[in-house]
Amino acid sequence: MNDPRSAPMPSRRRSMAMIAAAGALAATLRSQTPSVQTPSMAEKPSNPAHQALTALHYEIDFKASPQRFYDAILDQKQFAAFTGMPATIDPTAGGAFSQFGGMIVGRNLELVPAQRIVQGWRPSHWDAGVYSIVHFELKPRGTDTTLVFDHIGFPAGEYDHLDGGWQGHYWEPLKKYFA
Repeated sequence: MNDPRSAPMPSRRRSMAMIAAAGALAATLRSQTPSVQTPSMAEKPSNPAHQALTALHYEIDFKASPQRFYDAILDQKQFAAFTGMPATIDPTAGGAFSQFGGMIVGRNLELVPAQRIVQGWRPSHWDAGVYSIVHFELKPRGTDTTLVFDHIGFPAGEYDHLDGGWQGHYWEPLKKYFA
């Protein structure tokens, strides 16, 4: 029997399509993305045990419906409300976003309302053209949501910085926002 908390693995074809889309996204955004280091999002030293890691995985329960979670991530007013920082988000597939006052930028690659958000994603302090993929899979759990989240393809040495960022700038504020 399938464990409802286990994440379905994307097919090889879908994974390759997402990687190709991220490459195209990088080419498209390369000239549009500033290469400015922002002190509050600057790269932090990585734990030596995590130095080579290039992926994060979370499974977290939220007291919100999948639609409410989906809207909080893609609606710029709600995003700004739970983060306390400015956001500009085009909530369509292919739409660009700029979050935390431009510290995080990218494009929405795949959107399935109340089910899935896949984004080409990067902090503005990374080298121009370097993008990773973030994948939010929203699983209904009664009136709540289990988020199955993967962040893949980021540069080695970024694990600890990104893990702290997801915890402190997304998951904790979202839990308070939905309370």
